[in-house]
Amino acid sequence: MSDALLLLPDFTLIVIGWLLCRHTPLNRPVWDGVERLVYYLLFPALLFSAILRHPLQPSAAASLAACGLGVVALGVTLAYAVKLWPGVDAKLHASGAQVAFRFNSYVALALAERLAGIQGVAWVALLVALCVPLCNIAAVWPLARHGGHGFWRELARNPLILSTAAGLVCNLLGIRLPELATTTLVRIGGAALPLGLMAVGAGLTFGGLKRAPWLAGAFLSIRHAILPAAAIGMSLALVMPPAQQAIVVAFAALPTASSAYVLAARMGGDGSFVAGLVTLSTLIGMAGLPLALLALRAMA
Repeated sequence: MSDALLLLPDFTLIVIGWLLCRHTPLNRPVWDGVERLVYYLLFPALLFSAILRHPLQPSAAASLAACGLGVVALGVTLAYAVKLWPGVDAKLHASGAQVAFRFNSYVALALAERLAGIQGVAWVALLVALCVPLCNIAAVWPLARHGGHGFWRELARNPLILSTAAGLVCNLLGIRLPELATTTLVRIGGAALPLGLMAVGAGLTFGGLKRAPWLAGAFLSIRHAILPAAAIGMSLALVMPPAQQAIVVAFAALPTASSAYVLAARMGGDGSFVAGLVTLSTLIGMAGLPLALLALRAMA
């Protein structure tokens, strides 16, 4: 399977969710419950178990970690800066800003082994552990402010942030769960991807992006043009090994996180706008990710 086709199942699940919600008895009330299940149980279980299963070795990949954090920090800065443009709708910006810097960790882990074997999986696990907390905090901040929620209260109650922090702490302390508990968490987390993507499809209204097409274009340009280009430049400037260069460029070119829609919907944002962004990001990523890797090989 080529790098482009690797994203096809994700997009197919989004289409299936849309068809089920629009053309079967599994309509909107059913998917409201699915969103809550994914947000409060399935995604947290997936994040915690994924981080805990891969021992972190920051010293062995310091340049990789610095590059990954730099890419995310740049994405957050640019996404927030978009709000300074005249005429930006505050709710749409608060909902969609996360699309510019969050990433699909499932696709990242799937690509890692193809690009760099088992070592690549360990490198991506490190990036996930370091960058997911930053991404989630940056995603919650504008939504909490726009919705009038207390930021620190939202962080303290956010299941994605809590599960990521718990996994990171347990990993660094060398804590390992019993095999039975690990297997149970892995199986619970395994349901997060298909249900999360189908929930994106169920919430999709194709007119959602029409309210601010230029804003959507700005967020997607950051995600799929500026960040991959920055990753190529940083990885070459740091003279990283070729395998690490490929991992960090692929990381920067990933489609946005499918849970972005769930977060926006659960925190009172514009779910339909974010669902459209997630779908477009998945489509763009199918072509953009392999193109970013080709650009890296041409410049290395």
